[in-house]
Amino acid sequence: MKKLCFLLAIGLSFFACTTHPSYDVVIYGGTSAAITSAIQVKKMGKSVIIVSPDKHLGGLTSSGLGFTDSGNTGSIGGLSREFYHRVYLEYKKPETWRWQAETDFNNQGQDTQAMLHDDQTMWTFEPHVAERVFENWLAEYDIPVVREAFLNRENGLVKKDANIVSIAMLDGTIYRGKMFIDATYEGDLMAAAGVSYHIGREANSVYDETWNGNQFGVFQHGHFFSKAISPYRIEGDSTSGLLKYIDESSEGIKGEGDNRIQAYCYRMCLSDYPENSLPFSKPENYNPADYELLRRVFASGWRETFDKFDRIPNRKTDTNNHGPVSADFIGMNYDYPEASYECRKEILQQHRDYQMGWYYYIANDPDVPEEIRLQMQQWGLAKDEFTDNGGWPYQIYVREARRMIGEYVTTEHECLGRRQPPHAVGMGSYALDSHNVRRFVTKDGFVQNEGDIGVHVKKPYSIDYGSLTPKSSECTNLLVPVCVSCSHIAFGSIRMEPVFMLLGQSAATAAVLAIEAKIGVQNVDYTLLRERLLSDGQRISN
Repeated sequence: MKKLCFLLAIGLSFFACTTHPSYDVVIYGGTSAAITSAIQVKKMGKSVIIVSPDKHLGGLTSSGLGFTDSGNTGSIGGLSREFYHRVYLEYKKPETWRWQAETDFNNQGQDTQAMLHDDQTMWTFEPHVAERVFENWLAEYDIPVVREAFLNRENGLVKKDANIVSIAMLDGTIYRGKMFIDATYEGDLMAAAGVSYHIGREANSVYDETWNGNQFGVFQHGHFFSKAISPYRIEGDSTSGLLKYIDESSEGIKGEGDNRIQAYCYRMCLSDYPENSLPFSKPENYNPADYELLRRVFASGWRETFDKFDRIPNRKTDTNNHGPVSADFIGMNYDYPEASYECRKEILQQHRDYQMGWYYYIANDPDVPEEIRLQMQQWGLAKDEFTDNGGWPYQIYVREARRMIGEYVTTEHECLGRRQPPHAVGMGSYALDSHNVRRFVTKDGFVQNEGDIGVHVKKPYSIDYGSLTPKSSECTNLLVPVCVSCSHIAFGSIRMEPVFMLLGQSAATAAVLAIEAKIGVQNVDYTLLRERLLSDGQRISN
């Protein structure tokens, strides 16, 4: 796959060049951070446009991740908190409860109740409700949105000195702005602007960390092989070759760096309501032998298949990866961050085929324990979600791609309270959470996963403004609220949707202040920035 990714050229068929009027702020991306960025710019009286490669806006928030990774909800303020308030208001409408009475919902969220009545926020919700909230919110502020517009990553960005002048899409359309915000999960605009970034895990020695780099060992039993499982095609026979999706790499040295990234998966919205459920279909290239490792896990007695079928309203789920062989397609996404658009499509299709095959295998294969097989048959894709995509989520969970190396690099030291950043613009509170990055053979000759850890954060921590800005020598009118400047393991905590939304608001605030002062983003007066953030309800420090 790696060679293919770099050999595939982007096919550019330019139409007549179209140049939009210049905007104060041009936002590239369709994530939740893009939406809060745009709203904040408009609230501050400047012109803004969202130029998105996505047809549907909201990123993971509206694409299956409805069991919100909220962490400490008290650390979430501003527009991010307003989003969860607007979701609450949607669920106070009786017509929103189509397949279930509100009183029958268990009201369970992640580390919190789903619906907090005193606070009037809701942290667990259906994808289409989140998308409706986003779309209505943008309409309120009359924010223009261009959809399915892909940046010409090869030569579509024009810079003068360290300033971006304009960006061009593959169809030739040009967008000019005073300030730009890269709100993509991949960091494509940032990379095209020549900003420094990192992909993969830094060695612990780079930032004097403990939890970065190679982390072989069993940290969370739910995501590792708890029993000895043979990795070979013929069990116990090392000469028979490895089963599919097992890395040939050795255990390695603890804490060493590499270019591996957290596994991706689709956050599936499933339903067990018969009238609203689509059965799992068999992928065209389905081969039950691809799931031999899962068969061996079941044979060992493992029975946790449904432990992360987290309930959201209307008898649906936000289904996440759980277990040693689950929805995460471990090790099959390494090329994704830098890949061409065509190659990314291939990687996404491989993930979809693997994950749908995983569900189909469990629901239909006679080797699956009967009680598990029969239970899986009660589930299917929610018929009323992602209706123009066959019930399949629009957005894969890009848990990690490029990460900027900016003016300030947030590390585990900030997350764990060892160091206080001087210019706080938002807060995180989730655990240092990395999913597995590879599956390999141990020295004892058994299969094991590597890279999944979860280190508790004692209290909410501040994120420095410098983690949103490139180095001044590289670009002075770009802000990056998603692919922020931080280490791999710090990103494991920062990478939560509520945090992306609040950082989007902070980035937009800084962009407007920079425009008004006619300065680069690195020179924004922090006192003014802090005052405005606090007046707009942001929570930036303990």
